[in-house]
Amino acid sequence: MRKVIGIGETVLDIIFRDEQPISAVPGGSTFNAMVSLGRSGVKGSMISETGNDRIGHNIIGFLEKNGVDASNINVYPESKSPLSLAFLNEQNDAEYIFYKDHPNDRIDYIYPDIQPDDIVLYGSYFALNPVIRSQVYAFLDYARQHGAILYYDVNFRASHQNEVMKITPNLLENLEMADIVRGSSEDFDILFKKNDPDTVYRTQISFYTHKFIYTRASQPAEVRAENGFSKQYPVLATKTVSTIGAGDNFNAGFIFGLIKNGITHQEIDNGLTEAQWDCVIKSALEFSAECCRSISNHVSVEFGAQKKKELEEALSTIEE
Repeated sequence: MRKVIGIGETVLDIIFRDEQPISAVPGGSTFNAMVSLGRSGVKGSMISETGNDRIGHNIIGFLEKNGVDASNINVYPESKSPLSLAFLNEQNDAEYIFYKDHPNDRIDYIYPDIQPDDIVLYGSYFALNPVIRSQVYAFLDYARQHGAILYYDVNFRASHQNEVMKITPNLLENLEMADIVRGSSEDFDILFKKNDPDTVYRTQISFYTHKFIYTRASQPAEVRAENGFSKQYPVLATKTVSTIGAGDNFNAGFIFGLIKNGITHQEIDNGLTEAQWDCVIKSALEFSAECCRSISNHVSVEFGAQKKKELEEALSTIEE
């Protein structure tokens, strides 16, 4: 089976409503997607860092429990694991405060085996951080040379707004390496002061890649691609408990859709058909809606079991 390699931060998300903590769950943008993929039967591994403390051990155990290889989590012996405080408003959207204690950012790991058509998920500030940029770039380049599909989730938080100029060269490199780019309206408003999907695609994305997904909370997702392809996809109606992992699980669902439908790197290079876009975006929206139904950052175990069965059936058909 094809596999997914995620590279990104791990944190403990402490979630507040009405200024009171209501939940604490392992998190991180790429981490959330990898857990949901693991629950859905996708083979995956996570490259990240954590502290040598109770939280760090919990994070590693949580990955392993959900079927994700954690052997490339770098554990710092003398530091505390990072925390994220997420304050939910009346619409169940979150405002974040981050705490990180690592004295020196660095990631020491052995490159995992990567085969053609495996998928690498990267994004957030982790993929831009100047301190570890050389290591992240080297891994992405290694993955690209080995035929992996690179999926980039911009996911740029307002807390790093004052660093936009500093990280722009890294952002452009990330865009250039990506086969598929997803970003939210908030990301592009912070980075480029632009909030129209056509303008963002034309002026900031299309020079680097032609597969672009623009999401904006409860509003329809937008896809722009080569040959003038443009389509809008309404989000699924759902009773929202928390939107914290909505975008992360959109990524998970999209990647799940690529694997389930047997979509290869060559097909992406040649340009996805409208039917293929419909399939992968449908999967992305299903995963995102499922995550929003609970206070967790991931799809439920029951949903994952259902998707695992669907994946096994689809892959057996492809192999035949």
